[in-house]
Amino acid sequence: MMTAKISREKRNVIVLAAAQAYLGAQMSMLFIVGGLAGQMLSPNPCFATLPISLIVFGSMLAAQPLSGLMQRRGRRAGFVLGAICGGGGALLGAFGLYSGSFAIFLAGSLLAGGYMSSLGFYRFAAADTASETFRPKAISYVMAGGLASAIIGPQLVKLTSDLTVIPFLGTYLAVVVLNLTGVALFLGLDIPRPPAPAAGSDAGRSRAQLLASPVILVAIICAMVTYALMNLVMTSTPLAVVGCGFAPDDAADIVSAHVLAMYAPSFFTGHVIARFGVRMVTSLGLVFLAIAGLVGLAGVEITNFYGALILLGLGWNFAFIGATTMLSTAHTPEERGRVQGMNDFAVFGCVTLASLASGTLMNCAGGSPQEGWSAVNMAMLPFLALAGGALIWLRLRGDEPTRL
Repeated sequence: MMTAKISREKRNVIVLAAAQAYLGAQMSMLFIVGGLAGQMLSPNPCFATLPISLIVFGSMLAAQPLSGLMQRRGRRAGFVLGAICGGGGALLGAFGLYSGSFAIFLAGSLLAGGYMSSLGFYRFAAADTASETFRPKAISYVMAGGLASAIIGPQLVKLTSDLTVIPFLGTYLAVVVLNLTGVALFLGLDIPRPPAPAAGSDAGRSRAQLLASPVILVAIICAMVTYALMNLVMTSTPLAVVGCGFAPDDAADIVSAHVLAMYAPSFFTGHVIARFGVRMVTSLGLVFLAIAGLVGLAGVEITNFYGALILLGLGWNFAFIGATTMLSTAHTPEERGRVQGMNDFAVFGCVTLASLASGTLMNCAGGSPQEGWSAVNMAMLPFLALAGGALIWLRLRGDEPTRL
């Protein structure tokens, strides 16, 4: 029985890590070219990052329905639907570019958010069949699949962005192919759907009661702040890099380094959490994010962009995996759908606002790209204070989350 359990948990981690690597490559592709394509199609430069904002907004809208679907029908159904949304959104985006329609392009971005939402549930699915001791490592290993996506995505952008007469059209068609071929990975997933609650049985706490749990509340706050700040800075990076006189290929390489930094530590983040605890690792992630902002403010040389984005990726990895692990230990199986849907709705709601703010700060908060980039990095401060304060509050209350 134990052997079968270990076999299942490891196989699921392999499948989910492969999906994170292959299908997840589309997210870096869309984030690299989305703002540049938006700048090309938009009648107002302040709306350049609106396509990226709508991807995240679509993810927020899809989070709770997808979570509910997976609670009823299982993880595979939700992940397949996410890939369908990703392929359909990219196809609409390609048509928007072909026809020169910003509205159609935005509609494709909104639909593609369904894939981004399903991608966020890979990390939770890794914990479904994992033992208590293997859980943080399972989450980390799945996140580590993003290391390959950090290489695949930007390289595909370089190969496809100028492949057609219309810039970036080839990139969106490549995303369609990724989703069509990658959906087959989920045939290897073996995660039983949660049993339907028997009549009169305890279905767990309500959403209000769950939010009243200090550990759940702080985990959601830290996840919200971490993901939103990462998105705030990453969304504006291609615009800042090109605006400061560097080439689009430089922007792709910087984003590639950033995504590598997001996922490379995942091979050991779970071990660090098991050794030092989720609160310590999450706090360290927030410190890295703060240093990233300082490096970004220090200048607009190519080394500043690389340094800021690499530190941003490291901070995201530690703080987000820490928050995810904290959340995964604070609810029952019956509460899983509510907690995870509520978490990702809140996370991607904040990320939507961050991506909207990113374009506004970058293009409309100063007279130059340098001033816009400084505004983006300055905006990180109050939110880091919020997340750091939440962790301190949890410590003062004495509500110690599990070290696993």
